[in-house]
Amino acid sequence: MGTKTIAENRQVRHEYFILESYEAGIELFGTEVKSIRAGGVNLKDSWISIDGGEAFIRGMHIAPYEKGNIFNRDPYRPRRLLMHKKEILKLFGQVKQAGLTLIPVSLYFKDSRVKVQVGLCKGKKLYDKREDSKIRDTAREIERAIKNEK
Repeated sequence: MGTKTIAENRQVRHEYFILESYEAGIELFGTEVKSIRAGGVNLKDSWISIDGGEAFIRGMHIAPYEKGNIFNRDPYRPRRLLMHKKEILKLFGQVKQAGLTLIPVSLYFKDSRVKVQVGLCKGKKLYDKREDSKIRDTAREIERAIKNEK
């Protein structure tokens, strides 16, 4: 079946340098999965924290499922990420020592399972953002020049 992207956090690439990325499963309830299939998820303003040797995604909004009645959960509840203990401890060390941040980059289906791409990120300064936009603008101008020559 392959992978199908559900949601992306586009702001991450603008605000942070993504140093490494990891794939993690996510612990969800049935109505949450149905809501995700309907496209009711938002990764904006979400982050990942490590508490007691477990990774949790916080601030992710999953809209309540319309037909879920009493089975619906809190849309902003912390959800546990399913990663190997070694990976979690490695990430915890890097976040504490280097002052890096863990942010969910994208949410996708891998076969029938919901997966999260976790990015180990370093914040960009204002001059870094300007440099990125400058590079994009020059690439766009080159594309236009090539297109107009033809």
